[in-house]
This record gives sequence, C-alpha cells and structure tokens, in this order.
Amino acid sequence: MGRAADWLREHSWALGLFAAAVLLWGLLAALIPPRVVPMPISATSSPGPFATLDVFTAQRREMVRTQIRARGISDEVVLKAMEKVPRHLFVPEQYQAEAYADHPLPIGEGQTISQPYVVALMTELLALEPSDRVLEIGTGSGYQAAVLAEIANEVYTVEIIESLGRTAASRLQTLGYRNIRTRLGDGYYGWEENAPYDAIIVTAAPDHIPQPLIRQLKDGGRLVIPVGPPGAVQTLWRVEKYGDQVISHNEGEVRFVPLVRP
Repeated sequence: MGRAADWLREHSWALGLFAAAVLLWGLLAALIPPRVVPMPISATSSPGPFATLDVFTAQRREMVRTQIRARGISDEVVLKAMEKVPRHLFVPEQYQAEAYADHPLPIGEGQTISQPYVVALMTELLALEPSDRVLEIGTGSGYQAAVLAEIANEVYTVEIIESLGRTAASRLQTLGYRNIRTRLGDGYYGWEENAPYDAIIVTAAPDHIPQPLIRQLKDGGRLVIPVGPPGAVQTLWRVEKYGDQVISHNEGEVRFVPLVRP
C-alpha cells in the first residue's frame, strides 16, 4: 500500500492532466456531429424505382388514409400501390403541389389524370391477381398503368394522342417499369395481338361498350369502363365474361373525358 501511495503522489500531475484531456474530448464529441457514411447498395439487391423516400411521401400516405381507405377501398394491395406510386411525377410541374389533392388534374391535350379515389376504385374493381395480364385503354400520363404494374404481371396500354403516349412511355421507362408495354393507336379496338386479357380498364368514356374489348377478355375476365355522353355524368360499369354470357354491374356515377377516336 505504501509504494502505491508514493507512486500516486509522484504522478498526481500526470493523472490530473489525463483526466482533463478526457473531459475535453467528451465536450468536443458532444459538439461535433458524427460523420454519416452511406451504405452501398448491393449489386444483387433490387431497390425498385421508389426505394428512396421523397418529399411527397407524407402527402401520399395522407391521400390513401383520408381519400381512399376512408371511402371504403379495402384491398390492401391496391392501397399499397396507391401509396407507392409518385403521382406528382405524372402531372405537369405547375400542378405538382396539387398532385395528392382530391380532384383530377389537367395533363395537356384536353385530357386529365383521374381523381385518386377513382383510380383506386377502378383498380379494386378489376380484382387483379399477381399473374394477371391487363389492358388499359387511355394511357394519359401513365399513372394508372403504373398503379396496375405494381399489382399485375403484365400491363399493356394504348393511347391515341401521340404526344401523351410518347411522354408517358418515356416516363414509365425512366421510372423503371419493365412490365408495361405501350402503344399508339385507337383504343376502341384494344390490342388484339396480346389478347386474351384477365382484365381491361378504360380511362375515358365511350358512349357504348366496345365489343372488341369484350372479345379480348378471357373467360372469367373483368372489364371496368365508364360509359355515357361527353360532358355529362356517366355510369361506371364492371363487366364480367363467362363463356358467351356477359354480366354488367352498375358501380355508380362518374365523370370522364370522352374516349378519343380518329
């Protein structure tokens, strides 16, 4: 004990200096934020086009909660797709602040991107399975096709307005959708080369149900389509095909732009 006490007295100045250094280091560490080093993404991982959270994430979640789930859309797969697809990237820049609002928006050429609830409703009515092949008539901005592609295996979409069709095709490619095929043409006649389809959705209103679309449905297939006069309230129909029998269900009133024809 004597030797230890003598050693402590002899080196007390050094111990005091060490204690002061430790205290100073602790103070500096509290003031300087730690350096964050980003983790690299594995070459084998597949993060998808929307792996990074964007500034609109909270708005998307609120849109799904208040505009879609609250109104009775209950298919969790549809809700997840609506929460994932960045709607603000499918509207002109001047309307991005309104992208998640409860109304349609203009996308140019007299066309619109549908109200979020209507997109979710029509998607739910299709009752999609992961292995399904889907045809969309009226690509527009490409938003509905992107929502479909989050659920179904193959999506084929037809747009008659060339400027919209080309812009949508480029946008979908940039966002990483590899299961969507686009085409310019008259959607009234569908896309026969890839028929039959498990489901068909029409995002503009003809004044009657096009028979080519019925023919291109699989047995047991579903068609969701608004039908009615331009500039007026239309009826949303869910059509089911069983052999030669076609059963139609009235799903309520909607308002769409007319189906453009040549």
